[in-house]
Amino acid sequence: MSDELWSRVEPVLPVRPAGRTGPKPLPDRQVLQGILFVLYTGIGWEDLPQELGFGSGMTCWRRLRDWQEAGVFDRLHEVLLAELNAAAAIDWSRACVDASHVRAKRGAGHGAEPGRPSQDRLEAPCDLRRRRHPPRGAAHRR
Repeated sequence: MSDELWSRVEPVLPVRPAGRTGPKPLPDRQVLQGILFVLYTGIGWEDLPQELGFGSGMTCWRRLRDWQEAGVFDRLHEVLLAELNAAAAIDWSRACVDASHVRAKRGAGHGAEPGRPSQDRLEAPCDLRRRRHPPRGAAHRR
């Protein structure tokens, strides 16, 4: 992991309380590298090679769980988006809303048949819908 990336990640990680008993925990940077290695390669947590120095797969999994519960990745996402936006590096005209990022309102599906989408769902603005298909009556080029 580059120092540049680590400088963005480190400030959003929770601080461990002082005075903990037990063995000294592995540094967060090493554990994050182990997490990224598992996620990138697709190997199982228990298959993380010890000789890489990232700790055990269980250590990496626990830290990932704790960081997820602490909202680390949500905060990191916000920080990176703000940085990219300030640099005018985001083309917002290509942005879309995805159900995995937007919580559905409770009871939004009233009146819809089971298994069918509700008619009051969000739709893309007209200009975005039009881009998906050629204008009616447009000649097809071969």
